[in-house]
Amino acid sequence: MIQTEQLDRSPGTTPTMDAAAARALIFPLYEGHVLRSGEPFAEHADGVAQIVQSVRGDTDLLAASYLFGAHDVLRDAEEWVRSRAGAAVAVLVGDLRQLMQLSQSLRARQTEPQAGFAKASPAKDPARQKPQAEALRRMLLAMVNDPRVVVLRLASRLQTMRFLARNPEASDATAIARETATLLAPLANRLGIWQLKWELEDLAFRLLEPRTYQEIADQLEQSRDQRQRTVEQAGERLREMLLDSGISAEVSGRSKHIASIHQKMIGKRLSVEQVHDLLALRVIVDEVATCYEVLSLVHSSWGAIESEYDDYIAKPKRNGYQSLHTVALDPEGRPIEIQIRTRQMHQDAELGVAAHWRYKEGRRDARAADDERIAWLRRLFDWNSDAEASAKASSDAEAGGKAPRQSAQPAAAERLYAMTPQGRVVELPLGATPIDFAYHVHTELGHRCRGARVDGSLVALNTRLRTGQTVEVITARSGGPSRDWLNPELGFLASARSRTKVRQWFNAIEHQQTVAAGKEVVTHELQRLGRTSVSLEDLAGRLGFASIDDLCVAVARDELGLRGIEQALSGVDEKAQEEEIAALLRPAKPTAKPTQGHVLVVGVDSLMTSLAQCCRPIPPDEIIGFVTRGRGVSVHRAACSNARALARRNPERVIDVTWGGGGAGYPTEVFVLAQDRPGLLRDISEVFAREKLNVLGVNTLSQQGEARMQFTVQVPDVAVTRRTLAQIGEVKGVLVARRR
Repeated sequence: MIQTEQLDRSPGTTPTMDAAAARALIFPLYEGHVLRSGEPFAEHADGVAQIVQSVRGDTDLLAASYLFGAHDVLRDAEEWVRSRAGAAVAVLVGDLRQLMQLSQSLRARQTEPQAGFAKASPAKDPARQKPQAEALRRMLLAMVNDPRVVVLRLASRLQTMRFLARNPEASDATAIARETATLLAPLANRLGIWQLKWELEDLAFRLLEPRTYQEIADQLEQSRDQRQRTVEQAGERLREMLLDSGISAEVSGRSKHIASIHQKMIGKRLSVEQVHDLLALRVIVDEVATCYEVLSLVHSSWGAIESEYDDYIAKPKRNGYQSLHTVALDPEGRPIEIQIRTRQMHQDAELGVAAHWRYKEGRRDARAADDERIAWLRRLFDWNSDAEASAKASSDAEAGGKAPRQSAQPAAAERLYAMTPQGRVVELPLGATPIDFAYHVHTELGHRCRGARVDGSLVALNTRLRTGQTVEVITARSGGPSRDWLNPELGFLASARSRTKVRQWFNAIEHQQTVAAGKEVVTHELQRLGRTSVSLEDLAGRLGFASIDDLCVAVARDELGLRGIEQALSGVDEKAQEEEIAALLRPAKPTAKPTQGHVLVVGVDSLMTSLAQCCRPIPPDEIIGFVTRGRGVSVHRAACSNARALARRNPERVIDVTWGGGGAGYPTEVFVLAQDRPGLLRDISEVFAREKLNVLGVNTLSQQGEARMQFTVQVPDVAVTRRTLAQIGEVKGVLVARRR
């Protein structure tokens, strides 16, 4: 009979059903019911309860162990369990059922043919196995209301694995074993519950690679008697050494698990005989200081292999594991692994986080304690995948390997986890919608998204998703996103990644439209001049543009006049060229005195300069100067298409210039495309005001709900300009903010 731990309860709290009462209540309802594996419900319940008792004899957990199948045999199971066993047990049973259904659903989907953008199932695509296993572990924790259900889930799976070990031909045996190895054994490792972790790994290995498992088992069996005698002799010598030194300690032999032996053989390319810790002793003492006394005694008496020493007391693992590990050479020269730890460390190593949980109801801080445990567990799942550490983990007898690195991912509490119909887990920010889901699966899937089914039901595209839901995206054959998706008031997008993808789409469309408009103007001008035989590529080269698109964009934005095209095609005399220079550069009206402090002309003092309006350079843009007649030096950005074209024809007029100090600022043009709304101009102007920038001019045009704005702003340098553009981009409704 299961012995339960009695809990402190305050008056007025709901009484909790003990294990014996739960068993007597539910077993008559389990008659004739079996799990998908073929295991009877009653047998599974007894096994789970025994495992849970070995980890933590908590009354609620033990009752839930027996009531796990209530939802399968009763209609209104939640209320039935709540009224008889209390709310806490009802939550545990409900969470456990949800996690078990998740496993069944994933296994079923991974056997279905793949289609659409999810071309490969995580189970069949090795490149996705590791990140998908991590995403599944995160998803599991995000679905948990009571952290104790994780222990319950591990116990349930261990009982299933024990049944499958006796019945390897049972349904889904291989799929269950694979899921155990990739998801649940690493979960037990994260929690530090080694007594479950090692058995889960061994049973999974036995089902997945039965031949290799049996070969190692046979080799171990052949040397079992000799190893046992060696360990007994070494243990007896160590006890005598400790007794002579006045150290009180418990010394016992420790068996090595077959799965960890295999992983170490593969990782270090060793034979069974070369694995050092096949012979192992564990020393348990009362104080931390005594651990180091024992270590010193062992090293001084027997010697040690320095490369095999690890101090997990001074530097505990992320999951809290503490112990001293060393490999010593006994008097016969045989390597023996020795673990040295205190009693509390040993309890922590066996039970992990479960050793520290306290389940008390009726106290004011009970809920806060539960919240703290959940937050702690979720932080565990922010570590990177255990895959890289698994080989080393297996070689460290009970502890696992070096601690995983801290992940840069957001905490699980800030994320949600939805699935594709093929079982791929997609991690999303809280508040994410089906459109966010589509963009996280594939950019093209997001662009063509027109509808969605969530758990089989059609939903609106701005529906907020929840963890555990399955999302099927309905797409059009062609097309793109809607501008409404960028309207925050409509709630279509919660992910910054999705918003960026939508903006990129519209920026590309705008660029294509600009190129088309410029190309139409250039083509029309060539027809007017009767030069249709001239290729656009040749014309772009003559004018100093890298491509036809660059030429067309410059024409569409009025950065290159039609007269420049005409002159590039026909050639002109000196006087006409001077007129061309004046027309193209369109310098700002010069002041009475030369501009001081803005631009310095190399080798020349007090030469009048003006900033070209075609490109409006500002520090620290790379600049060049072009000498005009009667207008001094016109200063261009080095990348300016007009400056490149003029320099090709008159290289002798190019002059070196550099930025000087001082000055009140430089005029630059800022273009903004946004969804038109009341207060838009005010909000953008507030950005300029916060940056203390002087707005010299504003030009706005509103058409079909869109506002196109061009600001002429006096700025000190490019850094301020970029910061200002970034802030404008965050204004509600703004689609594009860039420097002209």
